[in-house]
Amino acid sequence: MTCGKTQEFLAKKSISAKTLVDARKERIGPDAALKLTHEVSEVIAAKGKKVVRFRLDKDKPSREELLAVMIGPSGNLRAPTVRKGKKLLIGFEPGAYEEVLG
Repeated sequence: MTCGKTQEFLAKKSISAKTLVDARKERIGPDAALKLTHEVSEVIAAKGKKVVRFRLDKDKPSREELLAVMIGPSGNLRAPTVRKGKKLLIGFEPGAYEEVLG
């Protein structure tokens, strides 16, 4: 459902996004998911209407804190996940997408 909302948002804003990983074919487990955070300075994660932000250089979140927002019930990286520059968006929340991708 959220992947559909993400695609709808991107289409409305005329933003093209390249899919690097098809989550239906390739699973990204906890260790690989954490490696994504080594390339960014901020993780913005949406769960429902709640948005959690970690500024990795200032907040210094623990492994457990990051995994709690990055990994879904399947034990793999939550979808959708989008990287733009030094920001990693996990889950879908319109305001966060507008801020980062808008």
